[in-house]
Amino acid sequence: MSRLAALTRRAGRAFAALLCLVAASTAVAQEPPPAPDRPLADARQESRAQALFDDIRCVVCQHEAIADSPAGIAADMRQLVREQIAAGRSDAQIRDDLVRRYGDFVLFSPPVRAGTWLLWFGPFVVVLAVAAALLAFARRRRPETAPLSAEEEARLAEILADRRDPDAKPSDD
Repeated sequence: MSRLAALTRRAGRAFAALLCLVAASTAVAQEPPPAPDRPLADARQESRAQALFDDIRCVVCQHEAIADSPAGIAADMRQLVREQIAAGRSDAQIRDDLVRRYGDFVLFSPPVRAGTWLLWFGPFVVVLAVAAALLAFARRRRPETAPLSAEEEARLAEILADRRDPDAKPSDD
């Protein structure tokens, strides 16, 4: 029995050590906080940068502008935009460079071109297709049924008169 107890203690210690390693690895694996933003010295250039930040999507968060995103890549993108503004590049050149690096998705309003037609016009096509289908369905007529002949009406009345529910009680009549 003492051997079993010793094995159980060793297994428990090994399991506890494994849990400690897993906990430590998740703490180490977290992304370090981004460096604080360093605004440009020129107020006009900084306002240009802030305006661009609102038009550029964070590639990690995907629903936030880089101005609002706490992700490290968003901080890197903000710094890149500031560096390019300080280097004298235009807003269009900065956007083009970001699109070259990350694709059209990085812009909140991607350009209209052959590759983005579905993005721009797809919802309208779907709405028009649904409207056309609903209109076609509404216009379709159901076939009219011919009225019963006198013979058929008599036969139906006879069937209904003879019909009895086998589960019915006399009180149900």
